[in-house]
Amino acid sequence: MDIIFLGGLKIDTIIGIYDWERETKQTVVLDIEMAFDIEKAAATDDIQYTLDYKTVSKRIISFVEDSQFFLVEKLIVEIANIIRAEFAVPWVKITLNKKGAISDASDVGIIIERGQKLP
Repeated sequence: MDIIFLGGLKIDTIIGIYDWERETKQTVVLDIEMAFDIEKAAATDDIQYTLDYKTVSKRIISFVEDSQFFLVEKLIVEIANIIRAEFAVPWVKITLNKKGAISDASDVGIIIERGQKLP
């Protein structure tokens, strides 16, 4: 299985249930792993046959910046749905880190996997 990844993608968004969270953007940090067969891209050295991670990152950044969800659970599932539907990715693993959400923890968040890994 081949995996294309984006690591440490920082995006500011409105996320949270408290009044102050509805008024102040917070940074979420995403690590995204996406299954994708890169054989044809490797054989041809042609970007049209791969998953263009720049295009994926621009789409996710735009979506997250414009979103205003209450729960990180909703945000992370929507990100996974976009990646799988719009980029024909059969499997995705996403870590969403909402740094600073808990004062005594450096990191807090969710990890999800959706779809089937390639053989």
